Amino acid sequence: MSKATVSASKSAAAETVNTGVDHSADLGHGNSPAAWTCVIVMLIGALIASIAFVIASTPIFIAGAVVMVIGLIAGWIMRKAGYGVDGSKLKNSGH
Repeated sequence: MSKATVSASKSAAAETVNTGVDHSADLGHGNSPAAWTCVIVMLIGALIASIAFVIASTPIFIAGAVVMVIGLIAGWIMRKAGYGVDGSKLKNSGH
């Protein structure tokens, strides 16, 4: 490659694009009971599916995948019930 190609690609990568998104806002990063429940249940499902893959058991692998889907559904239900980020059940009551 020539140096002109390398320097041209560096200058193109250095350009910034203004997308109008405010990155200074606090996102919460999913620290909520709904998110933690979802992740923990899905990790258990992934563990089950991984072990089933190693021992070559299709029914157990499918069961692990089902547990992962159940984790997604449980997280969504808990978020709708008010246990998500900024949910109604997590508001500070002043105690």
